[in-house]
Amino acid sequence: MNAEVKMMRTAAEAAYADALTALPAPEAIRSLREKALRLFAEKGLPHRRVEEWKYTDLRALIREMPPLAKGADGAAIAEAKKNSVLTNIGAREITFVNGAFVAELSNLKGLEKGLSITTLADALAKDASLVTLLAKINPNKYDAVFALNTAALNEGILIEVAPGAQITQPIHVRHIVTGTSPVSVFGRAVVKVGAKAQATLVQSHVGPDTVAYQTNTVLQLSVADDAELDVVRVQAEGDKAIHLSMMIGAIGNESRFRSFALTTGGAASRHTVPFAYAGRNARATIAGATLLRGKQHADTTLEIDHAMPGGESRELYKTVLDDEANGVFQGLIIVRPDAQKTDGRMMSAALLLGDNAEMDNKPELEIFADDVQCAHGATTGALDDDLLFYLRARGIPKKEAESLLIQSFFGEAVETIENAKIRDAVMNLAGGWLAARS
Repeated sequence: MNAEVKMMRTAAEAAYADALTALPAPEAIRSLREKALRLFAEKGLPHRRVEEWKYTDLRALIREMPPLAKGADGAAIAEAKKNSVLTNIGAREITFVNGAFVAELSNLKGLEKGLSITTLADALAKDASLVTLLAKINPNKYDAVFALNTAALNEGILIEVAPGAQITQPIHVRHIVTGTSPVSVFGRAVVKVGAKAQATLVQSHVGPDTVAYQTNTVLQLSVADDAELDVVRVQAEGDKAIHLSMMIGAIGNESRFRSFALTTGGAASRHTVPFAYAGRNARATIAGATLLRGKQHADTTLEIDHAMPGGESRELYKTVLDDEANGVFQGLIIVRPDAQKTDGRMMSAALLLGDNAEMDNKPELEIFADDVQCAHGATTGALDDDLLFYLRARGIPKKEAESLLIQSFFGEAVETIENAKIRDAVMNLAGGWLAARS
């Protein structure tokens, strides 16, 4: 007699299943959502015995699920208007408040030629083939963040750049949480860039301090042949928030992709990047800076999948940890048998400012081709005493000298941002974090 062993569902897992089952679903995506919910019910929240999640135990972190956010009323919109994160970068803004699209805080008028921006609800009503696109890009492995996001798929945005279009104005997708009660917020942004087109996308996440809300967002990218896309992401959630996110995408032949992520917020966060080279001679730079203090925890996990020949990837992440903060970087470069002439380089560097700060670095290579150049590295250390002495000997106060060294450390990653206005705005945000150090 064989006994079937089933893992007991936690209170949070049961609450997710109940809440998302009751969430109304548009007919077009009902099957997709039900499939994702069944997968979540089977697998549940990952825990430390799951290799990819051993540093970020979601089952332990998420003990309960706050109620689903009910959208944006007048008070929420009024509070959202006070948000000033990345508002001076000359971008076209698309704003979500508590997970709901808010037209009065967005600018969808006078779109540049070749640019289309539509809410997912409207897009699904007009184009049934969008369901195929939503289902097409999936992580190779089960991911609870993606499964839950798909099971909750309702609100979101579809951004399309027509072949050959050159969109010069950045597009800023703003995710704002308001209020004083914990809520759960989900969001999906789908970006399609046509052949030989170019665009810049900014994504920001903000919310109130002292409120234990939870966010789950997915950015789904499709970059066609000979196209160019820049993505800049800022995560500045409230100090009690749990932030889960994914940027998942594929790039085509001769395409160029650059992304940068700044992480300063949240009590605990996890950002996952499954990224596929679906075309020949594609190039990508994926960089980030993480600045943490107190007992914050932030996890960045990359899986760069070279499936075609001639691909070039550069990954550069800088982490600064103060007090008892914990940083995690897991980076995997996969080179498939057909991906000859691949050039992949990955580097993670951490700066520990607190005696009890901790960094977990796990860079990996899986190479199944012969003619490749791949390398990875990871470093962890404190501020250089000699450099600090050099600055102080020239009359620079200790805190200012430390700030200069810290800024030069993570500034290398920030410099990968192509747009000067966005780069300056990100550096100003990071400067605010530095200025707040005790």
